[in-house]
Amino acid sequence: MTGYYLIIGLTMLASWIVSNRLKSKFQYYSQVHLRNGMSGKEVAEKMLRDNGINDVQVISVPGQLTDHYNPADKTVNLSEAVYMQRNAAAAAVAAHEVGHAVQHAVGYSMLQLRSKLVPMVNISSTLSQFVIMAGIGVMFASRTIDNPQGNTWILAIGVALFAVTTLFAFVTLPVEYDASNRAMKWLKSSGTVTQEEYVGVEDSLKWAARTYVVAAIGSLGQLLYWASMLFGGRRD
Repeated sequence: MTGYYLIIGLTMLASWIVSNRLKSKFQYYSQVHLRNGMSGKEVAEKMLRDNGINDVQVISVPGQLTDHYNPADKTVNLSEAVYMQRNAAAAAVAAHEVGHAVQHAVGYSMLQLRSKLVPMVNISSTLSQFVIMAGIGVMFASRTIDNPQGNTWILAIGVALFAVTTLFAFVTLPVEYDASNRAMKWLKSSGTVTQEEYVGVEDSLKWAARTYVVAAIGSLGQLLYWASMLFGGRRD
């Protein structure tokens, strides 16, 4: 299991570095106040209107980094700080979440695929680790001279379940990058932010996207490790 813990450790380290860098970027760009004086809520509502979307509501939710778009009830949920503040960081987050609403409105294929995967991911993320651990135990316990690999069918189920979460992580990447691209394109073309403010928006969203990259790579690393045990029967 040394390899597994190494993968987890490296993923956690990378995630910590990117997360801290993201927080520092948002803190810095929170000091870059918008010349037009618009709040995150107002930026989101303007982007919705400019894209012809009239059935999505912008609401405030408690907490930090709780910003998200909910396609079920068509709401852009902004954390309290983003909802009220009038700076480049708030504009970046608000426009990004509206980017998801635009994806939903135009039927963006990768968003549709991610939505379809959600029920399976809810199951696989809950069960995969338990099934994998049980499968490893059964595999080791059932090894014999005639069958040195042991019984691997339970482990195979666990790996298949984990593969669903890895697929979801990689499907999420184009969804997040596309939402950011839509946000940056609109913020620039609409004149909502100045060139100086746009630099802050772009930098903030790039670092936010990197958190998803780290998560996807970490998930793939774990999947490959479990798969190597399944096909190679590794003990380390």
